[in-house]
Amino acid sequence: MSTAIPALDRNFGGGLPSGSLVYIRADVEAMAEVFLYQFTQARKTYYFANERKPKHIYNDIRNLGFDTSHIIFMDLHSEYHLTPGGDAVNNLGDELQDSKIVEYTEYSIKKIMEEQEEDINIVIDSFSFFLNLNINPGLLKRFIYTIYETTKNLNCLTFLYGIKGLNKGGMETEILNSSDVIFDIELKKSGQIINKYLSIPKIRRKHPMNEMIKFKIENGIKMDTSQDIA
Repeated sequence: MSTAIPALDRNFGGGLPSGSLVYIRADVEAMAEVFLYQFTQARKTYYFANERKPKHIYNDIRNLGFDTSHIIFMDLHSEYHLTPGGDAVNNLGDELQDSKIVEYTEYSIKKIMEEQEEDINIVIDSFSFFLNLNINPGLLKRFIYTIYETTKNLNCLTFLYGIKGLNKGGMETEILNSSDVIFDIELKKSGQIINKYLSIPKIRRKHPMNEMIKFKIENGIKMDTSQDIA
């Protein structure tokens, strides 16, 4: 299935294997969310937004010149961070509210599965949000299982966005183990030079990349095609 990033699609014979759960581990400074935005260009996308209001993400996608007509935003941000009247609320560490937002998201994903749509993406921005909630680990494991089974049943692509250094506990290791594909995104500084790199160390049913590849953000993701993608 196409990623809408031509260099990646060429390397992997048309894209990522259908039915893949993709975990993106990214340095926070690397603006790796632009990968998510570009993935939406390949097909209809259910975009779960919990860190920011959907309207802000929508504007960022539009500012890159991307089409937003086939993106359906699922507003977890307002569900968790705002009162019905629109006022900000502090739910930090509230186990009841934390459990509710997981169950609400799980319910929404199950509803998508019931629709049995073909050729869709599911994006969760960010998954680190869930890894840091004050919830029973069993609830999080069930949530991961629901995401995985939905991805397989719909034969779709699901992208989970994880931010390096933000995830507490050992649950990130569990999602890394479950994931079919891992994107690792790094930012490196050398003097006055800043470079961004992508590696894909794990991809089931395909050969993983053996080297990091440099990319830049310029009206989307632009891979450095002057080097081979091994």
